[in-house]
Amino acid sequence: MKKIKRWTAWAVAAAFALPSSAEEKATSNGYPYSQVPFTAVKVTPSTFWGDRIKAAREVTIPLAFSKCETQNRYSNFTKAAYTLQHPGHAGLQTKAYDVPTFMGFSFDDTDVYKTIEGASYVLQTYPDERLKSYIDSVIAIVGAAQEPDGYLNTARTINPDKPHSWAGKTRWSKEEVLSHELYNLGHMVDAACAHYQATGKTNFLDIAKRYADCVVKEVGPRENQATVVPGHQIAEMALCRLYLITGEKKYLDEAKFLLDYRGKTKVRNHYSQSHQPVIEQKEAVGHAVRAGYMYAGMADVAALTGDSAYINAIETICENIISKKYYLTGGVGATHSGEAFDANYVLPNLTAYNETCAAISMIYLFERMFLFKGDARYIDCLERTLYNGVISGMSIDGGRFFYPNPLSADGKYKFNADNTNTRQPWFGCACCPSNLSRFIPSVPGYVYGVKDNTLFVNLFLGNTANIRIGGKEVMLQQQTQYPWEGDVAIKVVSTKTKDFEMKIRIPGWVRNEVVPSDLYTFNDNEQTGYSVEVNGEKMESKIEKGYFSLKRKWKKGDVVKVHFDMKPRTVTANAKVRDDRGRVAIERGPLVYCAEEADHLGMDVHHFFLGEQPRMKVEEKEIKNTEGDNGVFKVQSVVVENAQLMETDSQGRLSVKNVPLRLIPYFAWNHRGAGKMDVWFASSLDVLN
Repeated sequence: MKKIKRWTAWAVAAAFALPSSAEEKATSNGYPYSQVPFTAVKVTPSTFWGDRIKAAREVTIPLAFSKCETQNRYSNFTKAAYTLQHPGHAGLQTKAYDVPTFMGFSFDDTDVYKTIEGASYVLQTYPDERLKSYIDSVIAIVGAAQEPDGYLNTARTINPDKPHSWAGKTRWSKEEVLSHELYNLGHMVDAACAHYQATGKTNFLDIAKRYADCVVKEVGPRENQATVVPGHQIAEMALCRLYLITGEKKYLDEAKFLLDYRGKTKVRNHYSQSHQPVIEQKEAVGHAVRAGYMYAGMADVAALTGDSAYINAIETICENIISKKYYLTGGVGATHSGEAFDANYVLPNLTAYNETCAAISMIYLFERMFLFKGDARYIDCLERTLYNGVISGMSIDGGRFFYPNPLSADGKYKFNADNTNTRQPWFGCACCPSNLSRFIPSVPGYVYGVKDNTLFVNLFLGNTANIRIGGKEVMLQQQTQYPWEGDVAIKVVSTKTKDFEMKIRIPGWVRNEVVPSDLYTFNDNEQTGYSVEVNGEKMESKIEKGYFSLKRKWKKGDVVKVHFDMKPRTVTANAKVRDDRGRVAIERGPLVYCAEEADHLGMDVHHFFLGEQPRMKVEEKEIKNTEGDNGVFKVQSVVVENAQLMETDSQGRLSVKNVPLRLIPYFAWNHRGAGKMDVWFASSLDVLN
């Protein structure tokens, strides 16, 4: 294996390569609306998202591959392969093959799968033969560990008589608790499908199908099958994806079984959402990542089967999240205990968990709700989570990571997974870093949607896209400095159809709506607006489901220009959210802002008071990344000119003085070391009581 520097080199060399021409071979996804796949959208370099994909390509994915090497992820597979080739070998009695000692977690295999998935997305946009060869070599290592009947789980295969303590004495015996056998399957299938879509090669897909076939044979409701459901969900989504790739209905049937039998097997608890059948669940509960993956899987099964009970259940749960359990930053999972959803309206800030993986799971859910409804309210939530709750989990340079993402920090509370309060270069339990490895490069797949002759422009980021609308090809180019500026230009580069409708999302924050519920509201007197022009002519349209519609005869060279007013706005929370009473937060565009100690040396950011009419201005701000590569990056900051700082003297007397309060985008905090941070600021004297 080569070291990480080699992988940085291939990433840079691939920066200007052409997109892959691998084609998807999928059946209908069952949804009324469809994503424009990641294979069709190339993000423009040196833009907001171009820089983040570059960081993932040059740093995060190479780092993840190197950690798979140094943290024994590859060794798990090679040891399992050796045991298969030499059953009963002498090494099984040595410490080197003592799985509980050697292996950290029963789901360690997924770090390899998730990194391959992310690298596959990168391959599609930036093809590179050396990377392809490296991935193929890793796939060969994985495949060698597969048992003859397709089972592939190194936590058991390395030492069958002495497996990982979470694995149980026999296959599937601890699946509903700790073994993660089906979780491993899910990430393997997702990675294999992405690899196939990006390269057209079936070497990994064949391995994943064999494991899926093993599961179909051994896990189910029939006699001589293990009637269990996943302790950690994701297999449901993945099996639906495998069905779409292969057209083999047995994978869809298995996904539906894994959902239908929740609440019917021996293990029933809120933590893993197995407390009752899924169609009876009405509230988001338990481990937030498991929950988000399950809800997204329910949506896929509902779309593919037309099961109305599933559709009703997932819509009800999604509304519960948006209206009662959703942080301003788009994060979910309020409590460290169980990494879980708390009760309705319980949204603490300092102790918020908001796991990065949970935010990613919400992206999956919100996208699927859009695919059901064609309603921009879900993309509004997706955007909020994407720009705040997800990318806060990864440093600007792509090399350091958060597990939790709190909305307040005191510089002392150790909120990270390894008892730290700064982003870390890796974790023993590497779920979030490896998940970011696969998610960030997949962002191009969320930009556009289609239905029949209608194109939906959902996200605003620089890109060139080749889209099939009504069966005919249209090439678009989008130029924008979003989220820093509110101007977007969409050019029709070429089109083989004149007749299609373009629906442009007008974000909720432009329409005076923080979220599509009463959980948060703007409380200032500001008014924001928007305008849409085609070839310099102002357009008018009624907003329907959050979209501005353009129906016209399109031709090559047509340019749509969209302008969104971007003003700093103050936000309040529903009075039922106890921790935010008497406080305000500040947003600008899709970004939530926070104040950090590094910009207010000698002052306590927790003691700032904002009056009824904060006077705010926007300034460019340079941030020196002292926690990473020591580079400097620029953001648009918000300065509250008439903020007040409350202090006490040595005798305990309170004094108030006017001090400007500088805020930076929430995703950019903690690049300058551990320190105090706040999103919500006192705006009422009641807070002081």
